[in-house]
Amino acid sequence: MTATSFSGPVPSVSGSPVPSIFRTVMGADFERLHPQLQRRFSVGLASAEACTGRGVMDRIWHGRGFVKPFLAVGGTRNILVPRAGRRVPFIIENVPYTDTFGRETVSFVRTFDLPGRSRRFDAQMVLAPQGDRILDYLGTHQHLASDLHLSAEPDGSLLIRSGTHRFREGPVDARVPEFIGGDAEVRESFDDAAGRFRIQVRVTNRYFGPLFGYEGSFTATYQDVRACGVRAGLRPVREEARA
Repeated sequence: MTATSFSGPVPSVSGSPVPSIFRTVMGADFERLHPQLQRRFSVGLASAEACTGRGVMDRIWHGRGFVKPFLAVGGTRNILVPRAGRRVPFIIENVPYTDTFGRETVSFVRTFDLPGRSRRFDAQMVLAPQGDRILDYLGTHQHLASDLHLSAEPDGSLLIRSGTHRFREGPVDARVPEFIGGDAEVRESFDDAAGRFRIQVRVTNRYFGPLFGYEGSFTATYQDVRACGVRAGLRPVREEARA
């Protein structure tokens, strides 16, 4: 396995930018991202690269007390993080692979080294059939799926907002009501002075306010996925075909 840090241009195929699922959904807006973000979100089967981020979450926070039971239940399936903390070491693994249904998939598996026990927050991202958004499957069994909309901010950072959420279990395929759902907003940027990526995640409910979030920073290395493959335990236990 080889691992490299990045300081050069975004890779290309035949002189054209690598068509990752993120570049595909963002179109020309992708070019407005900071070059380091372009590099990170060029991870995919075409580039044959995986990305591993290692850093520290300055803060993992929860909303009011009533959200804790829901976070605890979600934590049993690696959805959200049921414990709060400060200065928490973490790793994020972005690895491309082809899922059971033949779709290009990129993992977003975050492992938080919390006191007493590590916690994971798993997501697997695929391009929606229409090519206009990312589908974000959450957890070990992909029972929850969210539409994600990506855009470049004026400062070159990436803004990700969630859209419709759906719950899938056996024959059940239901939209999650706004009353119990959460709207996620993710901001990722690159700090040139520190040489680090910065991440801020905030999940809120339209009726009850802030639910969960975290913020921190990390450095990234890149691996040839043809050499390192997909490690055991990274893929979900169950994969969902429904978009």
